[in-house]
Amino acid sequence: MTHHRSDLIRTLVARGFLHQCTDLDGLDRKASEGVVTAYIGFDATANSLHVGSLVQIMMLHWMQQTGHRPIALMGGGTTKIGDPSGRDETRSLLDDATINANIASIQEIFRPFITFGDGPHDAILANNATWLDGLQYIPFLRDVGRHFTINRMLTMDSVRLRLDREQPLTFLEFNYMILQGYDFVELNKRYGCTLQLGGSDQWGNIVQGVELGRRIANAELFGFTTPLITTASGAKMGKTASGAVWLRADRFAPYDYYQFWRNADDGDVGRFLKLFTTLPLAEIARLEALQGAEINDAKKVLAFEATRLLHGSDAATAAAETARTTFEQGGIGGDLPTVTLPAAEIAAGIPAWSLFHKAGLAASNSEARKLIRGGGARLNDQKVDDENQVVTSDAIADGVIKLSAGKKRHALVKPS
Repeated sequence: MTHHRSDLIRTLVARGFLHQCTDLDGLDRKASEGVVTAYIGFDATANSLHVGSLVQIMMLHWMQQTGHRPIALMGGGTTKIGDPSGRDETRSLLDDATINANIASIQEIFRPFITFGDGPHDAILANNATWLDGLQYIPFLRDVGRHFTINRMLTMDSVRLRLDREQPLTFLEFNYMILQGYDFVELNKRYGCTLQLGGSDQWGNIVQGVELGRRIANAELFGFTTPLITTASGAKMGKTASGAVWLRADRFAPYDYYQFWRNADDGDVGRFLKLFTTLPLAEIARLEALQGAEINDAKKVLAFEATRLLHGSDAATAAAETARTTFEQGGIGGDLPTVTLPAAEIAAGIPAWSLFHKAGLAASNSEARKLIRGGGARLNDQKVDDENQVVTSDAIADGVIKLSAGKKRHALVKPS
């Protein structure tokens, strides 16, 4: 095993963040000799990032923890274009006011993970609109565009996959990788940034930026990508039946976030503890070794630590307590998703299949029927045998009706 000199590379490699690096030994040497400034670009297409961005945010966290300087680059300029990576359709274009509101909202998500300020290790929030908005088209094409060949651009996954599927790729989007490469050069000039971090799907764009820096500024730049995080079952991490796992509490409740991690596959627990918590590796090794029913203890630690990092200790403690009273004591936890229905509607009687759909535990009426037929539905902790069973006010206990789909998904129905 290679012995890495710098804390930064040792930490990133040991915790499972490395997929590819343009020159790992060179970067390790640079990180052991002084402060490295690194950046990751984030889209500003929504007012929140989701859990798919968490690997990148954690890398910025470890950059800072190991004595280096992270830059969170907001794509205020590039969001006006849209990154074609992994998309079949052109993104709808946003106005400046929406983009700026999104950036302000996203900065709040970074705060639990990195410290912003003016010190040598303090994080910087940069916005590429600062330099992209003022570019003049002809000088930009002459100075930067000439370093990109169409032949090479057409081999990039983000472009090739769209063309292979015969989906339209606008000239506007085709420019995206040139602007991303130019961002790296600008950040190098403004902040001495020498490292770009990103997901594995960004490798081609990152390499183009490293080469552009060498050609334009004779700068020694580095690229480092993380593996694509898939779950043990092979699915892309961060997708649930109810949609994206957002990192803003008003878009995805802390209790639901806790449950997302608590429901991780057994085979993912060790890897997720390394990537998504700040627990020491020795403690993770102990948790990873747990077998059988004890693996649930490791999942509770994962859920608690991941929730604590993002939403704070109080929210993590409340979520853990709600989960405990709900699952372990058969009680009703205070933070369970609650659906309000008119009291008159409940009094008149609602078929069980309709109630499970209205409560959000099934995506459609037919899925609700299937859930009940399969024996996975419970009403006030009692199995529902008949999909057409009519539920009335008689089912209300302590002011609510508790519904469960399988062992892990619960909802409360409250009369209004």
